Amino acid sequence: CQQTWYHEGPASLKEARLWLARYSLPRAMRRLEAARAQKEVPEATKTIRQQELHKVLRNLNNFCSQIGDDRPISFCNFSPDSKMLATASWSGLCKLWSVPDCTLIRTLRGHNTNVGAIVFRPQAGVSLDQSDVSLASCAADGTVKLWNLESDEPVADIEGHSDRVSRVSWHPSGRFLGTTCYDHSWRLWDLVVQEEILHQEGHSKGVHDISFHPDGSLAATGGLDAFGRVWDLRTGRCVVFLEGHLKEIYSVHFSPNGHHLATGSGDNTCKVWELRNRKCLYTVPAHQNLLSAVRFQPTDGHFLLTGAYDNTAKVWSHPGWMPLKTLAGHEGKVMGVDVSPDGKLIATCSYDRTFKLWLSE
Repeated sequence: CQQTWYHEGPASLKEARLWLARYSLPRAMRRLEAARAQKEVPEATKTIRQQELHKVLRNLNNFCSQIGDDRPISFCNFSPDSKMLATASWSGLCKLWSVPDCTLIRTLRGHNTNVGAIVFRPQAGVSLDQSDVSLASCAADGTVKLWNLESDEPVADIEGHSDRVSRVSWHPSGRFLGTTCYDHSWRLWDLVVQEEILHQEGHSKGVHDISFHPDGSLAATGGLDAFGRVWDLRTGRCVVFLEGHLKEIYSVHFSPNGHHLATGSGDNTCKVWELRNRKCLYTVPAHQNLLSAVRFQPTDGHFLLTGAYDNTAKVWSHPGWMPLKTLAGHEGKVMGVDVSPDGKLIATCSYDRTFKLWLSE
C-alpha cells in the first residue's frame, strides 16, 4: 500500500481543526504583513544589521559550564521569559536552572528511565499561573508527564504510548501537545478536553522529532525512515514530503519566517527546505558525526544552530549558510541545543553530563 490513508477522527478532532484554523489564519496574516514591511527596509540597512549580528555571533564564548547530573543530559530548553533552563537526563531526573547564573531551582522527579525531552509551554512564567501546567516531558518507556512551576512531582500523566516517546512539543497556542513515538506514529493531545484527539500514522519507522509552525497551522515530523513530513493541522493532510536525507532525521525546526524548515540527520548534514516550492534549498555540510539538534534563532531566524555527536555545536548564518562560530568545549556528544527566546543566550547539553551557556561578550 503506497497511498496515504486517513482514518475517521472523533468530533473533538473536527472542533480542534476548526479552532486551529481560526487561531492560525490571523497569525499568518500578521507574519506576512511583517515580512512585507521587512521588504521595504533598504538593502544597506539589512546588510549592516546582518554584519553586526555576525560580529556578535563570532564573539560567542562559553559563559558558564555546569555539571547537571550523574548521567548524560539529553535535552535542554529555555523558558519563554529566558530566565530558566530545563534539562532532561538519562537518570530520569529533569531539572530547572536559573539563567544566567546556573543555580538549581528545582529537581523534577517522576520518570524512572531515560528522559528524551522536556519543554516549556509557550506562555509558562509569562501569563500562566505557577500552578498551571508549564512543562511537558517524555521518556523511553513511553511515559509523558506534565509539570507546573510549584511542585517537584508531575501534575498529570499522558497515557497511551506503548513505545519510546523521543520528543514532545507544544503547539504555539499552548493548548495542544505533540508527542512522537517509536510505534511509527505521532499524536496530538488537547489539554482543554484532556484527551488524545489525533493519532497520526504515515512514517514507516519510528518518529523522532516534531516541530510546530510559528502560525500554528502546520506540524513537521522527522523519523528513522529518513523522510520528513509536513502536516496541515487544519485538514489533516500531509502537504509536503521531504526526501533527500540518507539516514534518520533526528531534529526538525521551523524558522520564524514561516517558510523555511531545517532538518538534522544521521548523515551528518542539515538540510534547509523551502516550503513554498517544496524543495531543498540548501544542504549544510555541518558536522563529522550525526546531528542531534537544529534550532533557528527564535526572534527572526537570522542564524541556525546545529549540535552534533562530534562534540561541537555550530552557528550558521541565514541566509548564506556561512559557518560563523564553532562552540567547542564539550568532552562528549552534544545531545541538545537551544537558543533563548530573547536571542541572547545559547545552551548546549551533552553526553559528558554538563550543560554550557554561551554568550557574546
